[in-house]
Amino acid sequence: MNKFDGRQMGYIAGALRNVPGLDGLHRMTGLLLAEHVPTDGRVLVVGAGGGLELKALAEQQAGWSFDGVDPSPDMLALARETIGSLAERITLHTGDISVAPDGPFDGAVCLLVFHHISLEDRKVTLRGIRQRLRPRSPLVLAHVSFPLSEPAYSSWIDRHVEFGAPAQMDADRRDAAKTGMRESTFIRSPEEELGYLQEAGFTGTTQFYHAISFRGWVAYA
Repeated sequence: MNKFDGRQMGYIAGALRNVPGLDGLHRMTGLLLAEHVPTDGRVLVVGAGGGLELKALAEQQAGWSFDGVDPSPDMLALARETIGSLAERITLHTGDISVAPDGPFDGAVCLLVFHHISLEDRKVTLRGIRQRLRPRSPLVLAHVSFPLSEPAYSSWIDRHVEFGAPAQMDADRRDAAKTGMRESTFIRSPEEELGYLQEAGFTGTTQFYHAISFRGWVAYA
């Protein structure tokens, strides 16, 4: 067993527990990209740490190559472990969107990232992705998004935590998780999400995924 196995297993288990239908989300992402990305296409993956979507997409499309960016060296180490023998088609870069190659890319993916970064960083990331895409190329993104007005906001926070909570998590830890989500995430409403995509230069946005607190969209450069 190598030094990353325990951490990798914990990350993967957490993602599978917290994100409803994660395997299906990866499959849908590949299908939506394949509508426009050629069989020898090049795909940009933003927030590639952990490597789950890289592995899934590379297994779906044997001719695609990938550039993955993530600010965390530790998470990119996990990604290298996850992708294994697929690494010959995947190049990883440590940093934010500014370290990504100029492209042009045939498609882009950003899954489970935006609720962790500030609004300004989100806008910068969307503009950076758009600048690196060929015209009419798809962007697939998914993250936490729900109404911000009360009582809906509190209800969705409760649902999010309760869905992902391990059976052994006691009431105090659940309450702490809900407080932490309020204080450390950057959640925006679905209507605002559409506005940010349009502002960055994307068109034709369609929601294709909605599961508990998570939503996913495909949009085009």
